Amino acid sequence: MFDAQFMALPGITPQEYSYLQTATNGLNEQQVRTFLMIYSGKRKNPSDMLLFCVIGLCLVPGLQRFIIGQIGMGILYLFTAGLCFIGSIVDIINHKELAFEHNQKMVFESLQMTRMGSFQ
Repeated sequence: MFDAQFMALPGITPQEYSYLQTATNGLNEQQVRTFLMIYSGKRKNPSDMLLFCVIGLCLVPGLQRFIIGQIGMGILYLFTAGLCFIGSIVDIINHKELAFEHNQKMVFESLQMTRMGSFQ
């Protein structure tokens, strides 16, 4: 029903697509629009996450962790040069998982905001 709206998200993976379909099951059309408006502003594109990881490796260790809201890990990476570059390299390899985990949290937050807004 709302497949075209989900596919409009840049860099959406099949895993994220199926997660969004499951999460928004039972919402009406207006709620899905509201959800997508909130979620699209909070989600991270996996290709953008790769860029943040490369910048985190070369210039600002931990940038990718700050971007996804893991402030403690970002500070740790910053002071340990990306855990001696090993952590930053692992993040480059796992950039899709970093983006997906962040996006899962943002789906939950966006759903909560959508549901709270529908009661007003």
